[in-house]
Amino acid sequence: MNPARDTTIQIPGSFCALLFSVCIALFSLNLHAQSAAGEGKKDDAKVSTAFNTLLTTKDSVEINHALLDIDQYWDDAYLPQMLDLMSVPPSFVLYQQIHDLLKRKTGEDFIGDTHKWYSWLWNQAENRSASYPDFKAELYKRIDPVFQEYFSGRGDLARIRIDEVRWGGVLQDGIPPLRNPKMINAKKATYLDDDNIVFGIEVNGDARAYPKRILAWHEMFTDTIGGVDIAGVYCTLCGTVIPFKTSVDGKKYMLGTSGFLYRSNKLMYDQATQSLWSTVKGEPVIGPLVDKGIKLEHLGMVTTTWGEWKRRHPDTTVLSLETGHRRDYGEGVAYSDYFSDHRLMFNTPFNDDRLENKQEVVALVFPASPKEQLAIDTKYLNKNFIYKGNIGQQKFIVLTDTSGANRVYDPQGINFVSYDQDRTLLDVEGNEWILGEENLVSSQDKQRLKSLPYRRAFWFGWHAAYPQTRLIM
Repeated sequence: MNPARDTTIQIPGSFCALLFSVCIALFSLNLHAQSAAGEGKKDDAKVSTAFNTLLTTKDSVEINHALLDIDQYWDDAYLPQMLDLMSVPPSFVLYQQIHDLLKRKTGEDFIGDTHKWYSWLWNQAENRSASYPDFKAELYKRIDPVFQEYFSGRGDLARIRIDEVRWGGVLQDGIPPLRNPKMINAKKATYLDDDNIVFGIEVNGDARAYPKRILAWHEMFTDTIGGVDIAGVYCTLCGTVIPFKTSVDGKKYMLGTSGFLYRSNKLMYDQATQSLWSTVKGEPVIGPLVDKGIKLEHLGMVTTTWGEWKRRHPDTTVLSLETGHRRDYGEGVAYSDYFSDHRLMFNTPFNDDRLENKQEVVALVFPASPKEQLAIDTKYLNKNFIYKGNIGQQKFIVLTDTSGANRVYDPQGINFVSYDQDRTLLDVEGNEWILGEENLVSSQDKQRLKSLPYRRAFWFGWHAAYPQTRLIM
């Protein structure tokens, strides 16, 4: 371009930024002035229309009118809708406008930090508008149409706070479960090194290993182990692997990954009703299956090394790399940044710093005493490799081997006094017992003491699900 003929006026970037800030401020003053006369009134129909406008238009004039209506007929019950709009996220301008409105209505100022807004909301008493579930359905169906079914018309079918259900950033089954995956014998698993982490399970003598390096990419598997249909759910964010029996009273539930979280814990869904299920508790929490007495039975799963697992179970099978998906299944690749420190990807309503967020605990809750829970720091268990305790009437013993793997059993009145941290225990009478995954077996009379369900979990995730849990550390 010829400089002598260039008549373009150059406006400094700093002036543009200032002009934008002034516009936002003027809009806020106008919003405040126009709403002053109507403050405290309520018009749910007009507000519902306003929220629908925010979902469906990009026209700035229509957006401004919608925000004026929400402001004028404000009710604190509209907070969840506003925060959900901020988290999708909207345009920067709309985000700024929503933040300004919330700041004036609440007196709080968490500009640029939606997590803090949510944390503040969750520590208030729940206040939910009747239209909120349908709003949430409309908002998220624009990301994945099936998301609408999770929330639409289900306000009375929720046993958790719907405003605590947050989108995890993926579509339904966007993290693809492994369904009846290919298994290979131990000798063919040349891709695994002995120090690789695996999750091991044995059902009716059928021993299987699911390497962390593969499961972290899929977060769920469905399989038949020892003749029992199992859904193994790995919540990478909360560090928990839980195998559930998928049949209850003769009915089988086909489960998948919903794409949503509750307190940073993965929510499952069932294909038949699109109800949302708690991974931690194994029961429906939103949808037509709630309050039907449905609760999945869960089993224990050992976190150990491949070398240790195959030593104990030379006939084990293990996941093949032929999963049908293209991923980098290298050890430590998936979620490497997340696992490297104690920062969270999604916050929870609580903060308990007795342990670091992602310090692992052995987490226990039993059907006989569902209101009592216990977490035991794995560092403590490494030093106290025979740990005896009880939850309600259920006594238990936690055994920790030299690899740091934990196993939990019902002692049934047997008092164990020594454990070689491998396979052998002695009771107070000098009798020898042999450790197996499903039982402790007496060498004398073949008496069997059954294993008890447990899971390892990150401290923050377990505490978020059970804030009243006891902690041993």
